[in-house]
Amino acid sequence: MKKIELSSFSEIANDLRKPFHRNYYAMYSSVYDGIVTDPVLMTVPVDDHIVHRGDGVFETLKCVNGSIYNMAAHLDRLAHGVATLYHKPCFNMSDIPEITMETVRAGNHRDCLIKIIVSRGSGSMGVSPYDTDGSQLYIVASKLGVPFMESHPEGAVVAVSSIMPKESMFARTKSCNYLPNVLAQKQALDAGAHFAAMFDEKDHLAEGATENMAIITADAALVFPMRDRILTGTTMIRVIELAAELVDSGDLSDVRQGDITRGNILAAAEMLIIGTSCDVTAVRAFDGHAIGSICPGPICGKLNGLLQRDIRENPAIRTFVFE
Repeated sequence: MKKIELSSFSEIANDLRKPFHRNYYAMYSSVYDGIVTDPVLMTVPVDDHIVHRGDGVFETLKCVNGSIYNMAAHLDRLAHGVATLYHKPCFNMSDIPEITMETVRAGNHRDCLIKIIVSRGSGSMGVSPYDTDGSQLYIVASKLGVPFMESHPEGAVVAVSSIMPKESMFARTKSCNYLPNVLAQKQALDAGAHFAAMFDEKDHLAEGATENMAIITADAALVFPMRDRILTGTTMIRVIELAAELVDSGDLSDVRQGDITRGNILAAAEMLIIGTSCDVTAVRAFDGHAIGSICPGPICGKLNGLLQRDIRENPAIRTFVFE
């Protein structure tokens, strides 16, 4: 083996540049309290406990046509996660909205995906949360992909994962410890599916790797899993609120939570996947079986239409970044 040479940043900077860097627009770090637009500089200290312990929480938002969607709901959930993990930020949580908007502006893309990450911070390579000098804030603006149904109008394929959903507190906290989610999604992709579905010990549907799931029953009820073993999605909650319009119109008979078995899914008129990135997505096949008589089904189309209108036209839930 040849001797490994010591290198300076200037010597290795070009080697660090990767093709996917074109998708990264801007990053804020509280470590140096600034924003960078060169992806090579978008780094996190290796001794930050988010790196070697997964000790952090995050939110994924999107900016569409110059406005961030549903920002308050995401920040409320972020604050809940920070409190749950007993983080002590070295920054003001109230500054996050403005820092987020400044980061998006620096990236100069009216459509982008936003990651807001709060880490335990740096201080040691150990497991003790008391070894750090305070939680840090990282915000990244990157390329926003198209909603799933735009690139897959025929609908999604879902595979059942053998990975169990997280226990209650960990399921309801959007922490950076996503190893179960990663392995569940790997199983789905290896099986030729687009999304994974996780089931609990009683064989009740929980959630996907990064998405919420629901069914439309034969009697037109929109049913979501019980929330004790799932992350309460901000888009899921918004869809539940918007679905009231379909109840009033008679398109839906009810909107509720309940235990969902595999048999319930196979007997459903429609199965839906809901999330920040995928919006409302129709499932055409679950565990090798076709779902419903048509895909996308009528309720999926109507719910997605309501959501798209909300994302693009509702000033009460949009945070304007660009004039």
